[in-house]
Amino acid sequence: MAVQAVQHVRRMRGGAQSHMMRCDDGHYYVVKFQNNPQHTRVLVNDWIGTRLGELIGLPVPQTAVVDVDPWLLEHTPELQMELCGRRLPFTPGLSFGSRYVISPFLGQVYDYLPESMIATVRNMRDFAGALALDKWTCNANGRQVAFWKKARERKFTACFIDQGYCFNAGEWSFPDAPLRGVFGRNDVYACITGWDRFEPWLSKIESFPESSLWPLAEEIPPEWYESDIDALNRLLCKLLERRSRVRELILDFKNSSRNPFPNWKGWSN
Repeated sequence: MAVQAVQHVRRMRGGAQSHMMRCDDGHYYVVKFQNNPQHTRVLVNDWIGTRLGELIGLPVPQTAVVDVDPWLLEHTPELQMELCGRRLPFTPGLSFGSRYVISPFLGQVYDYLPESMIATVRNMRDFAGALALDKWTCNANGRQVAFWKKARERKFTACFIDQGYCFNAGEWSFPDAPLRGVFGRNDVYACITGWDRFEPWLSKIESFPESSLWPLAEEIPPEWYESDIDALNRLLCKLLERRSRVRELILDFKNSSRNPFPNWKGWSN
């Protein structure tokens, strides 16, 4: 069941031109609209990628289908898309919502932390799991993270956000490359000393049950993929095939010129 958007808060950064909105369940969501500048399919990607992250045990936002009424769009001048110097209205109706990691009134959220503050992140090991997820889904973008903490807390928690460019955005293809779908700095991978550091996430991906994947598709509004159920089914079948390739793809990144895992012990495989 969709939640209803009731108030616009502010525009967010990023190519999809998302907006933060308050909904009738009392929570705040980062909302992507169907006619966003990236592609309608990025709503599907964000839904599937985020839910897969949740199912393998990663800290990801809760997702929701957000219904944006035409009246709200008509009476909120800020809810417009900027494209090629023009302002265009967003499409009303069912949109993708990623729940904001913490209420704006209860804490702070940053999309970047300098190296000097990485030690204040309490769940650094989860970056290994996020890498496994991004290689499985062929995230064509750099890994996006929200670092958040409650007021007066000293430690941050990393939450892995924005799966819109999984499956190569609107292409729904898998052009794998060693440096795709990775975080921009190596310091988050300093704790990776071998394959054991990718557990339990890697094993959960490799044994991910087919029966858990198809229900995710049933929850997706057909307008997000233009009712092309055959294309969606092909995407899901490809995901199932790729479960056994994730180790290979991680190894390609490990052996790249970037040398992301300097503390890895033992042989390359």
